[in-house]
Amino acid sequence: MIVDLIAGLGRRVRESVSNVGFAARSFLAVLGASGGMLRRPRLVTDQIHFIGNYSLVIIAVSGLFVGFVLGLQGYYTLNRYGSEQALGLLVALSLTRELGPVVTALLFAGRAGTSLTAEIGLMKAGEQLSAMEMMAVNPMQRVIAPRFWAGVIAMPVLAAIFSAVGILGGYIVGVQLIGVDEGAFWSQMQAGVDVWKDIANGVIKSVVFGFAVTFIALFQGYEAQPTPEGVARATTRTVVIASLTVLWLDFLLTALMFN
Repeated sequence: MIVDLIAGLGRRVRESVSNVGFAARSFLAVLGASGGMLRRPRLVTDQIHFIGNYSLVIIAVSGLFVGFVLGLQGYYTLNRYGSEQALGLLVALSLTRELGPVVTALLFAGRAGTSLTAEIGLMKAGEQLSAMEMMAVNPMQRVIAPRFWAGVIAMPVLAAIFSAVGILGGYIVGVQLIGVDEGAFWSQMQAGVDVWKDIANGVIKSVVFGFAVTFIALFQGYEAQPTPEGVARATTRTVVIASLTVLWLDFLLTALMFN
């Protein structure tokens, strides 16, 4: 029994290492196939519209309500210490440093990531990718790479929109509804938010999350079993793996940036 347990554990470890190595090779293959997009930039712009524009509504609405909650919770917390004038600074730092990139990446994984996985998985199930190879068309260059770079480009833009709308939501609740001084709200934010330490670090996070989430979604779709059940399982794995990866990367990047 102990021997079987050790053998099963070793088999799982070997499979995990093999999967990581195969994912790394696939990532390098995507980067290697990216040069051909320079001749056909329309492929990337079309995917940016598909990935970014169709995710805009859920990102903006979520950012607005997150700003509402931050305005309320921040005011109740700061009011204990007589520092409610710093509400704008609290909302801005919370969004630009953490909530903007992280929540956007999680929503992106649930909205665009699953869509990419299902699309690539159905193309594989319908043998469209095999047909491209038969016609001497590289699927990595024609299908995977444009979607990958579209996700990388769209993620920081969506995160910036999320943070901007969230700040607006905090302003509506804090200034218009609760009655925090408007001048103090904006002046504290302007004085306390640093472009390089806060905003730039948030942009870097969103770019890293864009790389991770988009590649995970495309990889799961490309390696999905060509059956309806296989595509469904790949879509589920995309959400789970991408969400955990975003949270782990957020901790790692925060420890490096704000140490």
